[in-house]
Amino acid sequence: MEYRNLGRSGLKVSTITLGAMMFGGRGFFAYAGSTGLDEARRLLDVALDHGVNLVDTANVYSYGASEEMLGQALKGRRDRTLVATKVRMAMGDGPNDGGLSRHQIVAQAEASLRRLDIDHIDLYQVHEWDGQTPLEETLEALDSLVRSGKVRYIGSSNYAGWQLMKALGVSERNGYQPFVSQQIHYTLQAREAEYELLPIAEDAGVGVLVWSPLAGGLLSGKYRRGQQAPEGSRKLAEWNEPPVRDQNALYDIVDELVAIGDARGVSAAQISLAWLLGRPGMASLVVGAKTEQQLLDNLAAADITLTEEERYRLDNVSAPPLIYPYWHHAKSASDRLGPHDIVPNEALRNTREPMEISI
Repeated sequence: MEYRNLGRSGLKVSTITLGAMMFGGRGFFAYAGSTGLDEARRLLDVALDHGVNLVDTANVYSYGASEEMLGQALKGRRDRTLVATKVRMAMGDGPNDGGLSRHQIVAQAEASLRRLDIDHIDLYQVHEWDGQTPLEETLEALDSLVRSGKVRYIGSSNYAGWQLMKALGVSERNGYQPFVSQQIHYTLQAREAEYELLPIAEDAGVGVLVWSPLAGGLLSGKYRRGQQAPEGSRKLAEWNEPPVRDQNALYDIVDELVAIGDARGVSAAQISLAWLLGRPGMASLVVGAKTEQQLLDNLAAADITLTEEERYRLDNVSAPPLIYPYWHHAKSASDRLGPHDIVPNEALRNTREPMEISI
C-alpha cells in the first residue's frame, strides 16, 4: 500500500480508503448496502491487513448508524485507523438541524464523537456547500474544533471551484485552519472535476479524496453493451448519481477498461481505480464494498501502474469536451500554460499550435 500526504498537511493516508456508507443500512441508505456489525468488523480487518489507514463515514449515513457501527468495529484498533466523517446534511426536522452554522457544526461534531466513541476526529469534512451561512462563521467554528483538539484536520466535499477558493481565501485572511482536502466525485465516466477542482488541488495543495470512484458500479465491468445487467442491479435509466447522459459513451469506456483488464488478467474495476490513482492531486480513493471479495479486488488496484499507452487509450475514450474558456486556451494560449493548467483532453491541448491573432 502506498501512502500519500493529504494535501500540504503532514498527514499520510493510504491510497485506498474504506468507505463506511453501507454500514447500518437504514432508510434511504439501504440502497448502498446493509452491512451488519460482524461483516463491518471483517471488512475493517481486511482493509487494515492490506495497509488501509483511513475510514470515511458521515453523520447522515443511515442517520448516525454508520458512525455507531464504525465506532464498535474500531474497538481495539483505533490507534491504527484515521477516522473521517462529515457535517452539513439535516439530522432532524428542526430549522437548525442542518447546514453549516456554528451551532450545527459544534453540535454535530460532539454527536459524531459520541457515536464513534472516540476523543477526536482525524478529518472533519463539510459535506456540501451552505449558501445561507457566512463562510467566516463556518470556518471559525471548524477552526475552534481543531484548536480544542476535537478535530485534527478539516476538508470540504462537493464544493464548486469558486466556493473552495473563497473558503481558502477566508481561512488565510483570518488565520483559520484551511481545508487540507476536498472529497469529490471524479471518474472516467465523469471528468468534470478537471475543469476547476483538480487545478485548484494542484495549485493550492488541497488533497483529493474521490467518492464512488467506480461511479456506483458503472465502471466495474458488469454493465456491458448489449448485455443484461446482473440480477438486482439498477437500470441505467434509473441512474442519477452520477447521471448517465450518454450510454454509448459509457459503454465505450467500459469496453476499453475490460480490454486492458483482460490483457493484464485483472478486473475492469482495478484498471478504473488505477487510472484515477495516476491523476494529478489524488490522495486516496474511497471504496465501499458489500463483500470481502469485492473489497479485495478494489484493494489490488493500489499495486497497478498503467503504461503510458494504456493511460492514453483511457484518456482518449473518456475525454470530455473543452468548454469555455478551455477551448480558447487550447487555441490561443497553449504556449503559456502553466503546470497546474489542467484541462480536459490534454493530448488535444498539447498538440495544438497557438492561434495567430492579427492586430
